[in-house]
Amino acid sequence: MSTLTIDRLTVGHGDGAPVLDGLSLEVPDGALVALLGANGAGKTTLLRALVGLLPARAGRVLLDGADLSALSTEDRVRRGLALVPEGRSVVVELTVAENLRLGALRQAGRPRRGPAVDAAVAEMYELFEPLARRRDAAGHTLSGGERQMLALARALVSRPDVLLLDEPSLGLAPLVVARLLGVLRDQAEATGLTVLLAEQNVTSALSVAERGVVLSLGEVVADRPAAELAADPALRHAYLGF
Repeated sequence: MSTLTIDRLTVGHGDGAPVLDGLSLEVPDGALVALLGANGAGKTTLLRALVGLLPARAGRVLLDGADLSALSTEDRVRRGLALVPEGRSVVVELTVAENLRLGALRQAGRPRRGPAVDAAVAEMYELFEPLARRRDAAGHTLSGGERQMLALARALVSRPDVLLLDEPSLGLAPLVVARLLGVLRDQAEATGLTVLLAEQNVTSALSVAERGVVLSLGEVVADRPAAELAADPALRHAYLGF
């Protein structure tokens, strides 16, 4: 898998003040890092900039030392980045099976067909048993939890090197959140997948992450082992609201 390096990244919206101003961060190969902070801290802006959905005013995004900054979103995905945005984005007109096969069309820039796709989809059904039961159901008939499982499974089936997730637990029941985050932890441990997880559910995120990075007003104010962050009451109260 791959190390994601963010080097002095500056990003804003239009001509306004930057949301991120010279932000630097490294997500090591195979690590699961929780990206934490209040609304407006810059978490979503950072994830969107990493995949090229927002242009950077300055700075670089590197994957294993290769500079992706000049690449389009499509090319960054081909290089191994995958984003699961907030909002459980699935193609609601397609079935669960069709959504998964759509995600399996490309692996590290190489087209995937036939048995390779079948095996990748079958693996997702093992990871997310509710999706196996509803493989022929259209996306619009799924519950919120099932849609989020499908969004995550569709990203995983493409075999990304780095998985970026934006608030995957938003609006979900605790048991569903536990299932989703457990799959992320297991995938990182079993496959070496590199994960950057933006979450407001701080307790859940730190329970599965190795490290926690806290953003405030577009700057990194803490970067520590997850257990150490969770045990620091001053930091929690100042930036994380608990």
